[in-house]
Amino acid sequence: MKKVKLAILTFTVVMIACTSFYYIKMKRTSSTTPPDGIPYIIILGAKVEGETLSKVLKNRADAALSYWNNNKQSKIIVSGGKGEGESISEAAALKNYLLEKKVPEEMILMEDTSTSTIENLQNSKDLYDIKEAIIATSDFHLYRAITIAEKIGIRAYPLAAKTPNSVKVSLTLREFLAIGKMKVLGY
Repeated sequence: MKKVKLAILTFTVVMIACTSFYYIKMKRTSSTTPPDGIPYIIILGAKVEGETLSKVLKNRADAALSYWNNNKQSKIIVSGGKGEGESISEAAALKNYLLEKKVPEEMILMEDTSTSTIENLQNSKDLYDIKEAIIATSDFHLYRAITIAEKIGIRAYPLAAKTPNSVKVSLTLREFLAIGKMKVLGY
């Protein structure tokens, strides 16, 4: 019985330490300001409600727009396929939103087949020969996105979008599981 209690205690301590370590990594990454003059901005996809951006995806698009307004030579890559319950792809919804915000169509590139962060980044890299990019995604998601981008050969800079308070806890907890999976599987 003593060995079981010790094993549970050890597991708990290790889990708390790992969670704390990655929480700090997530916070540091999301507080970094990207440099000006980067040639591409990749907006990672998220839920679309019919044809409308979810609050999470709108915040990502707005963060990218804020950077682009000061770096109009940067091309914006909108990424994300069409998921369940979505009338159009996440990339198409993002493109429509950016066009409404007066981004010229020639500045918007599409990657509309991906279903995961890895695919968002790998497909964008392959389609447009990306070597260096701003990664625009939710603050909780940036650490993993930047880690993946660098593993596949993109020199990546984080651009944090605020996560709505209504989903912050659930998405952050889900992200810890995704980071664990990435560390175990290598992505």
